[in-house]
Amino acid sequence: MVKGRALGGVSIILRGLIIEVRAVFSGFIVPGTALFFVSIFIFILGRNFFGLMPYVFTATRHLRITLSLSLPLWLGRVVLRVVMQLEHNLAHLVPEGTPGGLMPVIVVIETVRIIIRPGTLAVRLAANMVAGHLLLALLGGQGPALSGVALRGLIVGLLCLMALECGVACIQAYVFTILRALYLADHSRLTMAGGKRAA
Repeated sequence: MVKGRALGGVSIILRGLIIEVRAVFSGFIVPGTALFFVSIFIFILGRNFFGLMPYVFTATRHLRITLSLSLPLWLGRVVLRVVMQLEHNLAHLVPEGTPGGLMPVIVVIETVRIIIRPGTLAVRLAANMVAGHLLLALLGGQGPALSGVALRGLIVGLLCLMALECGVACIQAYVFTILRALYLADHSRLTMAGGKRAA
């Protein structure tokens, strides 16, 4: 309703993200799914930027928040696949042409890979946010001990690092959202393929 350059830029970014999410699902998307992932993106981006303000805790650096963003949707899809298509899912764990002796090992490796996905996604976001904030805090604490040219260099370095952290905040929100969509799309394709085979 209120139009301006800033809102126009935001709408371009959101349209681009919707196009990316739809491309990830490529025909397997349910109406409203793209908006769900856009809302996750906006939530993470907002929390990341709030955390760059002084004396504000970054929620996305805490595993409790990042796991609660990555775990429920993945868990629902995996439980649905196990309940509805157990045989297809077990067959999917072993690629065609695998030697009989390697099948148990491949099943274990594939199962672990599927189980750790939300954990690695949550740890990636939290670790990247913690690393940048920790570096800012460590360098900022050196200010009182410096003077003259060293202090000016530190201020310039902190400003550059702050600009880098703004970029990291955007990139991490985007990466989390797209990887979350990729993981769900992977499960959706397998579920639909299993349903077609069963039919």
